[in-house]
Amino acid sequence: MGEHFPDTEGVGSSILPAPTMKELSAVRVDIKKRRHVHDRPPTPVLGSGRLSRVEIFLSTEEIEVLRHSSAHILAQAVKELYPKALLAIGPAIPEGFYYDFDFDRPFTPEDLHAIEKRMAEIVKRNLPIVRKELLRIDAIRLFKEKGEDYKLELIAGFPDETFSVYEQGDFVDLCRGPHLRYTGKAKAFKLLSIAGAYWRGDEKNKMLQRVYGTAFLNKDELKAHLDKLDEAKKRDHRKLGKELDLFSINDEAGGGLVLWHPKGARIRKAIEDFWRDEHYKAGYELVFTPHVARLDLWKQSGHWDFYRENMYSPMDVEGVEYELKPMNCPFHIMIYNSSMKSYRDLPIRLAELGTVYRFERSGVLHGLMRVRGFTQDDAHIYCTREQLGSEIDRVIEFVLYILRTFGFSEFEAYLSTMPEKFVGEPAVWDEATEALKEGLERHNLSYKVDEGGGAFYGPKIDLKIKDSIGRSWQCSTIQVDFNLPEKFDVNYIGEDSKRHRPIMIHRALMGSLERFFGVLIEHYAGAFPTWLSPVQALVMTITDKQIAYADGVLDKLRKAGIRAELDKRNEKIGYKIREAQMQKVPYMLVVGEKEMENEGVAVRKRSAEDIGFMDMDGFVAMIKEESMRKG
Repeated sequence: MGEHFPDTEGVGSSILPAPTMKELSAVRVDIKKRRHVHDRPPTPVLGSGRLSRVEIFLSTEEIEVLRHSSAHILAQAVKELYPKALLAIGPAIPEGFYYDFDFDRPFTPEDLHAIEKRMAEIVKRNLPIVRKELLRIDAIRLFKEKGEDYKLELIAGFPDETFSVYEQGDFVDLCRGPHLRYTGKAKAFKLLSIAGAYWRGDEKNKMLQRVYGTAFLNKDELKAHLDKLDEAKKRDHRKLGKELDLFSINDEAGGGLVLWHPKGARIRKAIEDFWRDEHYKAGYELVFTPHVARLDLWKQSGHWDFYRENMYSPMDVEGVEYELKPMNCPFHIMIYNSSMKSYRDLPIRLAELGTVYRFERSGVLHGLMRVRGFTQDDAHIYCTREQLGSEIDRVIEFVLYILRTFGFSEFEAYLSTMPEKFVGEPAVWDEATEALKEGLERHNLSYKVDEGGGAFYGPKIDLKIKDSIGRSWQCSTIQVDFNLPEKFDVNYIGEDSKRHRPIMIHRALMGSLERFFGVLIEHYAGAFPTWLSPVQALVMTITDKQIAYADGVLDKLRKAGIRAELDKRNEKIGYKIREAQMQKVPYMLVVGEKEMENEGVAVRKRSAEDIGFMDMDGFVAMIKEESMRKG
């Protein structure tokens, strides 16, 4: 699949169209004049109640400046409390900020509390934040006197002859800005965590301590964000994965390698069965390809040149170098090229749940969200230029159908266009970009344009999904490729009996099966809809007298294709029900003397709703119908 690398975490963002260049230029000029956002003039509110594109831009600038200034207040607090700590860098990031420090001992939770308290004192002082321009020699002298070696390294890395610094009281930091005018403007902040981070992201460099925080324009927004973080902790797929016995990652097997437990495997099978069935219905052919190939194949495809850092070291097989596959694309091309194709054969759609392997640094591994071995729901479509628009329409429609079936209804789309360096003809690029654009618009998807953000081989659409607590996750991607068909001499015989080059579309609907599963866990907080639940019905006995009958109930359920289990422990029924609710089982079937006599079950839902007595045929029909409609 092209260059689709799953993100580590979701970031919320607006899906209104970006401001025009004229609008942005006017805003940026105004910001440069003021340099401080707290004194900006009020922006108009549109009659519809929605923010204008310029307002959203200003709001984004404002919050970024606030968070950047909060990072400086954090750094000042650390220097006041721990003068020997060295400063590295401290930018604003989506939903917060961080600062990296070099300190001779690990920061503790008690340190974090003390730092946050000192930050509040600095805010209360309402110190002016003053920008100054220094000549290179003066900037070097300043930070040499302060013993700030990381700042000196940063200065050495830039060719500038002047550098800007920002002062607030006795604290000074190298920074381009802009910042707030006074520290007193940063009143709604919270420190969140401490993590390790290599200087400049290079594991060959020293490990620093990164302090994360967040800041908002007011305390209500901060509280809402912290509540969202608390909810996210409860939904953490790593925590729920352990509690619900879905998966594990064991260092003895290797970091970033997922072990699917029986219950997780049941969910995976339900996902894969649905995926395969829908692909056959949509006109795809399913294929299977090896996990390794000769290194020469990856050199020919260009992956060895462009993705070497994400590939493992080659292995020697009888004197020939082989490589674990990071992508499925070359194999699908080889299947296409195994016989000559006619224009009458196109479009050809090849799909695979293909497991790929990519080298990720241990510091970025994160549960199911960033792993080293994962399964892509990959597909490659080979079509003529005339078929491109209709194929893109089909893919967008397919993407939305699949994602909506899994319970997602809000999407953010991004259209990435031709970069400075590209392959193919500009006219074909324009056709492909217009086809992607028209497809988005026909499906009423608001989108942002990422000018020049396409891959060198073609434009693309990236689609993010929003989960039940409003977080965005990179998911689907649709990429048009003019490059690989050239590299592998992919052809078809046209109506004119001449060879022509097809256009290749890469697409993934879920992206990574592992990552998508992690998102599903958090989206549903582990309470999966019935069709996905690893245990759809749990049969439970009141006394040992019902065990034989309960075994028969279990057998009937399983023969009907229902994922069911039996709890025949010698425990009180109330305890069994509470445990089943903790395991988020959709249906609990209580079997006592009455149920056994009347050949049925007493049905309870995990929501505590008591449905009451049902005969077996009635319950089987109900749960099968619910599963079939994906409810």
